[in-house]
Amino acid sequence: MNSLAANIRKNTTKGQLSTIRNNGEVPAIIYGGKDQNLKISISKKLLKVLLDKENFLSNIITLNVEGKTQNVLPREIKYHILSDEPTHIDFLRVLPGVSIKIEVPVNFINHEKSPGLKRGGVLNIVRRKVELKCPSEKIPESLTIDLEGVDIGESFKISSVKLDADVIPTIQGRDFVIATLAAPTVMKEPEKPSEADAVDGEEPVEGADAAAVTDGDKTSTDGDKGEKKDGDDKKPAEKKQVEEKKK
Repeated sequence: MNSLAANIRKNTTKGQLSTIRNNGEVPAIIYGGKDQNLKISISKKLLKVLLDKENFLSNIITLNVEGKTQNVLPREIKYHILSDEPTHIDFLRVLPGVSIKIEVPVNFINHEKSPGLKRGGVLNIVRRKVELKCPSEKIPESLTIDLEGVDIGESFKISSVKLDADVIPTIQGRDFVIATLAAPTVMKEPEKPSEADAVDGEEPVEGADAAAVTDGDKTSTDGDKGEKKDGDDKKPAEKKQVEEKKK
């Protein structure tokens, strides 16, 4: 369980709040239960260390307020619009037997032991957090889902998660899905044309060979034209000999 030292603050104006923040402190308040709300301030440096950890809003923190300890649950954090620095935080007193609503993160384990993931399956997470109603002293750190032996096509519903009898989901009346293991999506490459698609009796020609064949066809065609021209030249000569014989 994480802990933080806190000081009681007695500011009454916005200027005093600004002074607290300029001194590296973050104003906060503790509320809930029969006790009155308590205004405190905590170290921004120490607070940011906890904020960098996962699941800050679902973990109970022990506050040491000038020698007295009490367990609290972070409920709301306000940040500066430009610097994104924490400017205020609300803490709820954790009292035995009092039930609260809280979002608990879902944790998946044993990815390497899932045959579905080994075959390229995809884990589609529908809910990364599940809202629960439970006693403040029984808040689970996370909901654990074991992927060992899970194959493609299987799904994980809230009924598959082990919960204490007094820890219940706020969504009632249906067994909602938390995640599924779906089949992989494979993009097929376009098929290359086969030799059977080529003209019958011809083989596919590539590159320079194709150019060579094309040039050769042109050459032979030009040659045929040349022979026809020679034949045309002979016809006038033969006609002239016939005319001379008639004379």
